Amino acid sequence: MPSNDRPPDIHILSAPLSDEERAIYEWQMWVPGFGEKGQERLKGATALISRVGGLGGAIAQQLAAAGIGKLILAHRGDVKPSDLHRQLLMTQDWVGKPRIESAKRRLLDLNPRLEIQAVAENIHEGNAAELVRKADIVFDCAPRFPERFAMNLECVRQRKPLIEAAVFNLEGQVTAILPGKTPCLRCIHPEEPTQWKRQFPIFAAVCAHAASIAAMEGIKLLSGMEVSLAGRILYFDLQRMTFNMIRPERRKDCSVCGALIP
Repeated sequence: MPSNDRPPDIHILSAPLSDEERAIYEWQMWVPGFGEKGQERLKGATALISRVGGLGGAIAQQLAAAGIGKLILAHRGDVKPSDLHRQLLMTQDWVGKPRIESAKRRLLDLNPRLEIQAVAENIHEGNAAELVRKADIVFDCAPRFPERFAMNLECVRQRKPLIEAAVFNLEGQVTAILPGKTPCLRCIHPEEPTQWKRQFPIFAAVCAHAASIAAMEGIKLLSGMEVSLAGRILYFDLQRMTFNMIRPERRKDCSVCGALIP
């Protein structure tokens, strides 16, 4: 990996592990380059996830299972029957109730040591700065570009890493944005794509596939491991079972990150 793609210096105050946590996370602490030090950094970290539906909910599950210390979850609205086939943090008995509360209770069932800030609204220009400021890393799973652009702008301004993930049909893509080092979302999409819609064809399994990749990239970033998707977009098509890597260019004239010095 080029040195420019190495993870940024994320200032995380490592949190010591209890004996119970050492027992729970023993197998993943055997991973070379992670170890107990990586687990302590993960426990001391805070991640912001925009939307906890099919994609963001699966990312939240993976981070909670891995032992992250705090999650900030932002998602407006109530559970609908059409959510249940892919939003695995939502349950049949919670239809008509707030999505964010279902996500919180399910994640705490998985990891009762987890701290959760549940925000019952979507991210927008008015709240993005405050929410990004509270996090060490941001996971963007929003279906609409105004929300994505708001997070990208604040992550660049605050020099916070941003994991971008998206799915459609049987396809998905994931990239890691490191402000000043890699292309930002505005470099990749200078204008809002017109073909993106809030409702689209999707399977839960496609969401889970993208979510696992995104969560692992975030865990690597937070623990100090090298990041594979910094400045590269992994695109997959599960219909054809193909995987491709795209390296977008950082735009010197980008309205968001063009003036940043690596």
